[in-house]
Amino acid sequence: MNRFLKLAIVGLVASCGGGGNYKAPRNLDNACAIAAERPAYMRAMKATERRWGVPVHVQMATIHQESKFIGNARTPHQYALGLIPIGRQSSAYGYSQALDSTWDDYRKQTGNRRARRDNIRDATDFMGWYMNDSARVLGISKWDAASQYLAYHEGRSGFARGSHNSKPWLMNVAGKVQTRSEAYRSQLASCR
Repeated sequence: MNRFLKLAIVGLVASCGGGGNYKAPRNLDNACAIAAERPAYMRAMKATERRWGVPVHVQMATIHQESKFIGNARTPHQYALGLIPIGRQSSAYGYSQALDSTWDDYRKQTGNRRARRDNIRDATDFMGWYMNDSARVLGISKWDAASQYLAYHEGRSGFARGSHNSKPWLMNVAGKVQTRSEAYRSQLASCR
């Protein structure tokens, strides 16, 4: 009986391990490996593709860039004088790294008031909503991962002003998002 009680206590403590699985999948370079390890990710992204028309590979490449598939990702802290913490760089949080204000707009416009940024289904739906509007307002193809990423990063008005053009580092990142999107697309075609 004593042995059973110890096992029960260990099981209880282990089950209280706090929240969801926010760790990144093991192989972020392989879309098929991500799909196999996290089938819920694929279900969420396919639902977003059906609802908003944003291809799975574009979503995957953007999430990879924004959070590396870490559900509770946050921006780094800023420090005054290199020592004193003064808050985070922005309010970006979760898989999609959505800002508080943009997330609030999404929840109001879609009626999804309970949406959470650390929920993959909500995060991909947000991304689809945002990219769908970028396609509608700015004329960006939903298949153009680089331009969609630039509008996502800079905001639609920033993209329309061309703010990204004065940021060579950001243009480089957008190119990497495009390359990763194309790699994910060809991988997904072979693993289906």
